[in-house]
Amino acid sequence: MTDYDDAPTYLHTIRDFIRWGASRMNEAGLHFGHGTDNAVDEAAALALHALHLPPDLHAEYFQAQLTPPEQRAVLQLLERRIVERKPAAYLTQRAWFMGLPFYVDERVLVPRSPLAELIERHFAPWLPDSRKVEHILDLGTGSGCIGIACAYAFPDAQVDVVDVSAEALAVARHNIVEHGLEDQVEAIQSDLFSALKGRHYDLIISNPPYVALEELDSLPPEYHHEPRLGLAAGVEGLDVVMEILQQSSDYLKRDGLLIVEVGNAQYALCEAFPDVPFTWLEFERGGQGVFLLNAAQVRRL
Repeated sequence: MTDYDDAPTYLHTIRDFIRWGASRMNEAGLHFGHGTDNAVDEAAALALHALHLPPDLHAEYFQAQLTPPEQRAVLQLLERRIVERKPAAYLTQRAWFMGLPFYVDERVLVPRSPLAELIERHFAPWLPDSRKVEHILDLGTGSGCIGIACAYAFPDAQVDVVDVSAEALAVARHNIVEHGLEDQVEAIQSDLFSALKGRHYDLIISNPPYVALEELDSLPPEYHHEPRLGLAAGVEGLDVVMEILQQSSDYLKRDGLLIVEVGNAQYALCEAFPDVPFTWLEFERGGQGVFLLNAAQVRRL
């Protein structure tokens, strides 16, 4: 008899199963970083999903006892997380970004960018008047979460969400429909700017692939469930970022902004462009490696 078979003998409440699941995850040495950063939150997310309960369930319900079918459903999901090392968001097909729910599967990365904090603030103070924003580009959109969040933050703006992957765009389109934004958000298959001729944007925001090949090979197993296309970016992690820097000036409006997340590739980027005045943004809720350039700075590259 395995621990999973024996668990219902000793576990009764939602709280019991969350505690037990968190202990087993820590025991197995799982990595957290795809929506949660610890075993307790990860186990809670899985347990509540299995029980068809909201993620913000009031604490008083955690003492509720589970029926045998409910116990089995929770245990099966916890076991899959531990054995398969698959991020919880792929098991539940649900992720959250800027407080908004998104469908996700293994065709796209799990949303986890600190860019949500910038969108919530309407990019203040770098964007003085958000009412003047008419056109936004989410370059390398994946699930569409960044572009869709921008549509909520800028309801009068038109948003293009772009990806080279047809599979990723299928997920993005699903989320566009799920959020009822078909009239505001357009999904376009394009290798960066190749299908965007004649379009110009007040804001280009991108979370492109930026993981160096050596770093990619050393990532925990959870990351290897994600599409390699969304992570790998050459020897130094700069292959895609370099192209964005070289091409974006043709698509930014005169007072436009370019905001790009590059993660740990920040240091290689600064070495490659020592004279470029990157503004490296800071986040109250954690995160780093996001730069901002205005249109004039981009044109001088």
